[in-house]
Amino acid sequence: MAENAVHQVVIVGGGAAGLELATQLGNRLGKHGGARITLVDRSRTHIWKPLLHAVAAGSMRRSQHELNYLAQAHWHGFRYRFGELADIDPVGKTITLSASADEDGREISPEQKLSYDTLVVAIGSVTNDFGTPGAAEYAVPLENPEQASRFNRRLVNAFLRAQSLETPVRPGQLNVAIIGAGATGTELSAELHRTARSVIGYGLDRIDPERDFGIVLIEAADRILPALPPKISAAVRVELTKLGITVRTNARVSEVLADGVRLADGEIIPSELVVWSAGVKAPDFLANIGGLETNRINQLVVRQTLQTTRYDDIFAIGDCAACPRPGFAQPVPPRAQAAHQQAEFLVGQIQARMAGRKLKDYVYRDFGSLVSLGGYSTVGSLMGIIGRNFFIEGIFARLMYRSLYKMHEAALHGRFRTFFGSLLSGARPAPVVKLH
Repeated sequence: MAENAVHQVVIVGGGAAGLELATQLGNRLGKHGGARITLVDRSRTHIWKPLLHAVAAGSMRRSQHELNYLAQAHWHGFRYRFGELADIDPVGKTITLSASADEDGREISPEQKLSYDTLVVAIGSVTNDFGTPGAAEYAVPLENPEQASRFNRRLVNAFLRAQSLETPVRPGQLNVAIIGAGATGTELSAELHRTARSVIGYGLDRIDPERDFGIVLIEAADRILPALPPKISAAVRVELTKLGITVRTNARVSEVLADGVRLADGEIIPSELVVWSAGVKAPDFLANIGGLETNRINQLVVRQTLQTTRYDDIFAIGDCAACPRPGFAQPVPPRAQAAHQQAEFLVGQIQARMAGRKLKDYVYRDFGSLVSLGGYSTVGSLMGIIGRNFFIEGIFARLMYRSLYKMHEAALHGRFRTFFGSLLSGARPAPVVKLH
């Protein structure tokens, strides 16, 4: 880089980690000419990924929570480039973005190269179906807003189809099978229980929600929420059972069918819709990009400074990064709080690197786990708040769950706007269930 050249920071991926980082760097450096910050994403809008289950269930409108990248870039001093990462040249310090086209096949942008002085890869994760037969064809993942909206349309269409038939609803015709009882699958099951009854209540009188609509939550482990403390798992299962949701643990899926799910023991669970939420991995193309070190689920292996193991000027954060966690066998978990912490930490790291200072080591702080069961309950545990781990549920747990999203909003809009926006939105009427 020439002596007087502006430092080029390129961030690939506009999820929680990437967008928070671009916004903070834009505010601190981009607005004042201290660096040129560029965010690359293949979508035009951002939505916080933990909200996708609510979009899928129809209890939340995308438009209320989507953020336009162009607008955010304009407000916060960074550039936005529409495109998808195709290659990294660590020697030439460039990335290649593949050509893009619209739904009619017309080119939006040609293949292009961007130069960087500091590169941050924050492209998140995708669903890991472990090569299960039929999963790619028949199961709906919830990786992005488009998939969540697609699931919601298919759900409403299934109800309309059942309402239009002269014959009674056949067994399994309106069942939803959710494969994977982690946070996404568990929260989706409770959200669906509530919103499905609201949709049916809009005059679909041929459908009995108690008799005709069923939700089956399938988990290969011996308990739901296997990554969380057993006390949370047990409490959530009790709540789901009260709602009438069928929970199947120690149940491994061997095949996804057009009209159901086949378990390893041969049992077939009939279902109109199948959601796959059992495991995540980094996108496959990362395994062969730029000579960077990756692990078995395609994550970029990074040091505790969040720099990749082979190149000091390439960082990785969020779900696509495998960051060591001292004292633990597994790396930092792919969770929203980790993405938020890493984005906040990397702001200082990049500024230190630009100033020639020694970089610090990132240490993940686990503040606990919270699971929202729609409008019914919220259950979880808090860690490190007052020096110990304690179990919470009910209204206080719900407030803490909402605070996670507010932290994300504050990183994007500032604390002042987020606080007063919350006060104003609290006076608005609750949105109706989405029917289209």
